[in-house]
Order: sequence, then structure tokens, then C-alpha cells
Amino acid sequence: MDEKSELLRKRQEKMKTLQDMGVALYPNDVTVTATTGSVIDRFAGMDNEELTAVTERVALAGRLMAVRNFGKAAFINIQDREGRIQGHVARDKVGRDRYSLFKKFDVGDIVFISGGLLKTRTGELTVDADEIRLLSKSVKPLPEKWHGLTDVEARYRQRPLDLIMNPGVKEVFYTRSRIIQLIRDFMQARDFLEVETPMMQPMAGGAVARPFKTYHNTLDMDLYLRIAPELYLKRLIVGGLERVFEINRNFRNEGISTSHNPEFTMMEFYQAYATYEDLMVMTEEMITAVAMEIFGSLQFAYQGTEINLSRPWQRLTVKEAILKYSDAAPGVLEDRAQAAQYAQDRGLPVDDDEPLGKIIVAIFEEVAEAKLIQPTFVTSYPIEVSPLSRKSAADGGFTDRFELYIYGRELANAFSELNDPEDQRNRFAMQLKEREAGDEEAHEMDEDYISALEYGMPPTAGEGIGIDRLVMLFTDSPSIRDVILFPHMRAKRNPR
Repeated sequence: MDEKSELLRKRQEKMKTLQDMGVALYPNDVTVTATTGSVIDRFAGMDNEELTAVTERVALAGRLMAVRNFGKAAFINIQDREGRIQGHVARDKVGRDRYSLFKKFDVGDIVFISGGLLKTRTGELTVDADEIRLLSKSVKPLPEKWHGLTDVEARYRQRPLDLIMNPGVKEVFYTRSRIIQLIRDFMQARDFLEVETPMMQPMAGGAVARPFKTYHNTLDMDLYLRIAPELYLKRLIVGGLERVFEINRNFRNEGISTSHNPEFTMMEFYQAYATYEDLMVMTEEMITAVAMEIFGSLQFAYQGTEINLSRPWQRLTVKEAILKYSDAAPGVLEDRAQAAQYAQDRGLPVDDDEPLGKIIVAIFEEVAEAKLIQPTFVTSYPIEVSPLSRKSAADGGFTDRFELYIYGRELANAFSELNDPEDQRNRFAMQLKEREAGDEEAHEMDEDYISALEYGMPPTAGEGIGIDRLVMLFTDSPSIRDVILFPHMRAKRNPR
């Protein structure tokens, strides 16, 4: 029998012994009045003389993380959502029977402890127990070497253990929740209405991406998990809501990487009577406001690189970014044949009928994207890759659109919205041709959305911000899996 099986056997024997003694292994009849954090905040600054004068008993519960036995007494560590605190359990204080029962507890059990407070000779605040009870028996032992795991996938697959054993992981998700709340407060303070739109849609729209497809039996129709809420949010603009936002889950049937997960969170918003330039200013204000709340500064380190969010942020067109970060001559970006040759020289595939705009974006992604470390708005995207964006008045081949990059990653995508129904129909028709040519991510014709536009949509700007990537940045997390509680993983195959 291996060591793990032996430990499991011993725990099962203890459980049987406790049950035979009439001890409930999973009771639910205690009242918790404190957390480790609240006790430490209130009493850590007191010395033993001051603590002796405190008549209040604290009652808290948590996971038993360590036990140090000294015969007739023991020191324990208890962990709850706010941290850890030490407890002192003495036979003379809790009684011989309860102490004997306590000796059968295991590391990993959920326990209740109550009593007064003292400080040890080393100055550690300690709950001096007059009562300790078992609340939930841990059948499996906690791992001893979890911190040394080299296979990070084991942490993602066993997130409950990861949260128990690594306090820093828990902090990431508290920070994530705080970031989302700060964004929500920011939007609501500017008179934006938070809404909910369908997650199952009869047509996958609002982005260029491959959807997940399902089938509804009663309706007898195919449905798609949304790749973006955009077309529904813009229908609300048509309906007169004027300022709307949604913190939403999107689903894209695409690759998995350190910055991509098939299911991810975005905050998408639309503002009537605004332009993409207005949203650049608003985006700066939003992200710097969140940074100040998280860091108290606009400068912080991400993966060893200093990031400076001080405004104004750099602004470059797609073409300017290519010229700045590569050896391309300006004329290369004006001629399809030259652009195609330049792309192919860098190992990029180019189809015979691929338009110049798509080639330019492919070159940008290859030569410039990774070099945009400090916050940069990249503007003037070609019309071929922007089926829902308003044409630029200065050059009809490009659009009033920006993407925000920090540390070489796209964090936001925004544009002045296309609100001309005829132009929108023509754009969808362009996308249909690409779809017929084999591009599975190209947009379909959405007659219902065009019909909504025909009632008149005011001039509008809209934006989507990747919440997961923003959390990565603000928690110094190298992978998107570090900021998603349960990231999607390849199924484990049992060895034959």
C-alpha cells in the first residue's frame, strides 16, 4: 500500500471511530461571530495585559492547517477567507473528553474554535480555546508539497486545493472582483445603464470569430453561444437607452493560449452621440482610475517590466505602428503586391485574393503588436477587418476604430459605430463572400439587425474591454488561466 493510500485508510478509520462515539462529522449548528482578519485588526496591537482585560470571547471557524502537539496542549493554525490565526487548545481548559476528541482531528478538517485571546512569548496573537468542535471531516489529506508543484495544470485542474494551499491565488480573485466593481461604479457614475442580453443567439454576430453551436429542441432551431453582445446592445441604442453596458461572458470556439480561453469576460458599452475619440479619453480615465485604486499609482511592474499609465497614451495608426517597429518602406503599405511580398518574406501566408487591408493587419500583428508595451491606441483599421465600424471621412478604405495595447496584448477594441443600414448590408455582403470562400469566422448577413438600424440609430461609439486580460495586468499574472477560477482544460486521459 502506498503512502497516500495508507493516509486515506487511517482517516477512514478515524471517521468510523468518531461516528461510533456519536460524533457528527458534518454538523451545521454553530454561530461564527468573527473572522481571522477582524480579530487581528482589532486585537493584534494589544499586549497580554490589555488582552487580559478583554472579556469578549471570539468565535470563528476555518480549515485546520497545522497542529503542533505538546502532550496536554497543542497549538493549531486555522485558515478562513481572510487569513490565518493561531489557536491554543489545552486539556485543562477544554476538558479531558473534548481534548481527547480534538486529538482525532486532522489537518484539513473544518473546525470551530471559541475563547479569549492571548499573546505567546513570541508575540503571536492566539485564540485561547475554551471550545473546539469538528464541523466538516476532511476525508483526503492536503498535499504536503503543493507549493513546489512544477505542473501548473494540476493547480488549474484542482482549483479548490490551489485556493486552500496558495493564499496568493485567493488574492488574485479578490482583486478581480474589486476591479469589476470599480468598472461598474465608473460606468454607473456616468449614467450608463447595466443590461443583460442573450447568451444564446440565433445568429453568431458582433465579432469575427468561430462560435459554439447548439440546438434547442422545443424551438427546433440552431442557436449559438454569443461571441459578443454587440448587435443586441446596439439594438438598445436604437430603442433610446443611449448609454448601456454589460459585463458579459463570451464564447469563441478558438485556440487556447496564455491570453485566450474559449469562455471569457468582457465589459462592452455603447454611448450615443459619441465618437471613438471620445472613448479613447474615457478608456484612459477608466483604466487609470482602477489602477489608482489597486496600486495607488499609475506605475507598476508587470512580469518584470515597468508599465506607466500616465496620460496621454501613445496613439498610432496601424500603418504608423508598422513603419515605427519594422523596416517596411511607406510604399509597401500602399501597394498590394509589395505588401503581399513583404508579408511572405516574413513567413506570413497570403491568399491570391486576399485584400490589401487584411495583409496590412497581418503585417501589423507580426511586426508591431508585441512591441506595444506601454499603453498605445492603434487606430485606422482597414475596412476589410472592421465590418461593423464607421468609415473614416478622410479615407473610406479605413475606419474610425482603435484597439488598445498594453504589454503587447490587445485589451480593448472600439469604434464609431456604423449606423447606415445600407452600408451595413454591403459590409455583411462582403463578409458573406469571404465566408463562401472558406472563412468560417466571417460575419453572416443579419437581416434583423439591419431592420433595427432602419428605424434609425443615433451616432454612437462602442467598446469592448477584456476583463480577464486587464486582471492579468493588474495582478501580475502571466496566464489568463491564473485569473479564471475554472479555465478550460484538455480532458485527462486515463493511462491504459
